[in-house]
Amino acid sequence: MQKLLCSIFLFVILVSCKKGETAITPSLETISQSVYVSVTVQPDSLYEAFASVNGILESNLVTEGTIVKNGTPLFQIINSNTKLNTENARLAYNLAQKNYSGNTALLLSIRDEIKAAELKLINDSINFFRQKNLWEKSIGSKAQFDAKQLEYQLSKNTVASIKNKYQRTKNELETQLNQASNTYQNSVITTGDYTVTSKMNGKVYALYKNPGEIVNPQLPLAMLGSEDNFILELLVDEVDIVSISNQQKVVVTLDAYPNQIFLAVVSKIYPNKDERNQTFKVEAKFENPPKTLYPGLSGEGNIIISVKENALTIPTEYLFDKNKVNTKTGIVVVTTGVKSDDKIEILSGITSESKLLKPNVE
Repeated sequence: MQKLLCSIFLFVILVSCKKGETAITPSLETISQSVYVSVTVQPDSLYEAFASVNGILESNLVTEGTIVKNGTPLFQIINSNTKLNTENARLAYNLAQKNYSGNTALLLSIRDEIKAAELKLINDSINFFRQKNLWEKSIGSKAQFDAKQLEYQLSKNTVASIKNKYQRTKNELETQLNQASNTYQNSVITTGDYTVTSKMNGKVYALYKNPGEIVNPQLPLAMLGSEDNFILELLVDEVDIVSISNQQKVVVTLDAYPNQIFLAVVSKIYPNKDERNQTFKVEAKFENPPKTLYPGLSGEGNIIISVKENALTIPTEYLFDKNKVNTKTGIVVVTTGVKSDDKIEILSGITSESKLLKPNVE
């Protein structure tokens, strides 16, 4: 009998100890709710350089890691025919300039014709008016007067015609000059298309083609980006994107820097969803970047969407059926608020004095 009583007493003690270990009370603390994201480091203003023409790559003018300025030549594409066309266009343009300047034989000869015709006009004018005076005094014949008048009129017409010819020729030469200029400028632009240049101040991070390979406007030749400024590309699940806004804090860990935490701020939200993985791309900027970064470094992050101080919280494992807790006095329905990975805020239903038991999981 004594042995049985000892056994019952020991059982009661063990049960009491077990209940004491699992009973907890809610705590007042700061709780934050966050959205998990995957993280990739990329240079700011990252872009891929493309050729605007088809051809064969003649030479890479830079290497990976080269620091470039806006306009720095990156690639040269073979363009022998284009160079010849540009040279021919230049020669045609120079000839058109000389023709239009008025110092060529063409316009000089027309000016000489004008001078000769004007001298003849002066002579015919003198003869005509002399004959006219004589005719008014009834001296000479009507035939002589008509002949001098005809010569004078023909000389006037000749001068006017040659002047029109000069102006017409000059206009034609001006048109030819403009056409030659346009052709030459177009050839220069076309030649320039065979030299791919940088569109920014930055760094060459990758070259995709080697000399001798075929290039076209559909395939990139290089990847360039900022030399010093890096951003974080975050992939946010579509169910969480509505909770994200600019200036939210991001807590980041990078695989290359284990045991270190970096802070960032959301700076841009892309509105287009990637149908392949059902995510949205979000950009963030470092607040405390590490000294050394490379494109493609990966990691994880949490975007803080809400923070509440002095919140009444319990471990999430003590909540069941979404809104119920098990207390020493029975099951109680509660109202929840902010939720973190392991804690959840309780808005009503229990107090900081409530004794909670871990629910039985079957």
